[in-house]
Amino acid sequence: MDATSSLFGILYTFSASLLYPVIIILILLVVFSLMLIGEFLSEYAKRHRDIENLELCCNEVQEHINSREFEKAAGSLRTINQNIMVMSFAASVADHLEKNMIPAIEWLSQEYEIKMAKRLEQTRIVATISPMLGLMGTLIPLGPALIGLSQGNIEQLANNLMIAFATTVIGLFAGSIGYVLTQVRKRWYWQDMADIDYILDTLEVGE
Repeated sequence: MDATSSLFGILYTFSASLLYPVIIILILLVVFSLMLIGEFLSEYAKRHRDIENLELCCNEVQEHINSREFEKAAGSLRTINQNIMVMSFAASVADHLEKNMIPAIEWLSQEYEIKMAKRLEQTRIVATISPMLGLMGTLIPLGPALIGLSQGNIEQLANNLMIAFATTVIGLFAGSIGYVLTQVRKRWYWQDMADIDYILDTLEVGE
């Protein structure tokens, strides 16, 4: 019985010691999620997709590639006016064309795909971790709350329940922001990858 009590005491002490780290991390996640909203709005304001411009430039690029005029093809790639990620990829491809490094272009597209996945990781982590920490912040104070209830200490019960509910709300708030931003950005980057694949097909690098 003494060994069991000691074990339960260790578990209770360990779980109780996690409360303040959980609260601090939750606050940091909320601040980080608000920063992500600002970054998201900035990225949204800069997004621009012109399908006619993309088709026109890619047709010019294909004509120059067929004529083995790589410098002119690079110049046409630099006139692409699309989203930032696509324009950056086109400029990098143009540099590789001028250096006659065509086999490296397909590798370059994979690097941009990894870069997009890395940007999605931020919001995906916030969307996943925040509710977990919110649940931890909910369950940890319930132990002291029940102890206060058994002892008739209503103030202790109320304070711990307030902490439990607050951490739940904060965790769900940060998680919902991360989830929404992840879903919208995922659609954006699918669209960007479709445009990048179109450029690759024009260059006939993937074949």
